[in-house]
Amino acid sequence: KKLDRSTDPRWEGVDMERAVDQTDVLIVGGGPAGLSAAIKLKQLCAAAGKEFRVTVIEKAGTPGAHTLSGAVIEPCALDELFPNWKELGAPVTTAVTQDSMAILTETMSIPLPIPPRSGMDNHGNYIVRLGNVVAWLAEKAEELGVEIYTGYGAVELLFDETGAVVGAATNDVGVAKDGSPKPSFERGMELRARATLLAEGCHGSLTKEAIVKYSLREGKCEQT
Repeated sequence: KKLDRSTDPRWEGVDMERAVDQTDVLIVGGGPAGLSAAIKLKQLCAAAGKEFRVTVIEKAGTPGAHTLSGAVIEPCALDELFPNWKELGAPVTTAVTQDSMAILTETMSIPLPIPPRSGMDNHGNYIVRLGNVVAWLAEKAEELGVEIYTGYGAVELLFDETGAVVGAATNDVGVAKDGSPKPSFERGMELRARATLLAEGCHGSLTKEAIVKYSLREGKCEQT
C-alpha cells in the first residue's frame, strides 16, 4: 500500500530516494497469468530473433506460495505454451475420470445430467495443485531468461508527464509494526518499463488504481 510519510516526524532525515532499474516489459504478479505472459513474450522474442528484458515481480516468498492449492484446469493454454509439457515434467498428471452433479435436499440427492462441452463438463481436464504448477512455470520462465523477483510487492504505479504508466514501485522493507523506520530500513525500488502488464488479479491494488485513474469501469458491467 502506498503511504505518505512526509508529515510523520519519525521519518525526518530518512533517505527516501528510490533506486531505479529499467526493463522492457514489467509484469506485476507471478501467478499463472503473469508467468504465462512472460513465457510467451520470451518465446516470441526468440522466434523473431530479438532480445527484450522481461521482469516479473511477485509478493510471495517463492513462486506459487500464495496460489490457492486445489484446481481443475483445462490444459489448452499449456498446450500452446509447451506442446510437450508432459515430457517436460509438468506437475499435471491426474486426469479427470468422472463427473457427477446433483441437487441436494435435506434427505436425498437427485442426480442431474452434465451437458457435454459445457463449463461443467471436465472431460479432458486435470486435477492439480496449482501452486506446484506455478512453481514449474516459474522454472521454465527463468530457463527462457525471464527475471523473477519474489518477496517484493508492487505498491505504486509510476506515470510520466502525459499520464501513461511507465512502471511500478516495490514495497519498502525495514518498517516497524508501529510505522516507524527500523535501522534496517530500505526504500523500495522503481522498476521502469516500456510496457507494464498487471497480472495481479482484478482486485489487485495497482489494478484498482489503474481502473480509477483511467475510468475503466465506466459503462461496464461490474462483473467484468
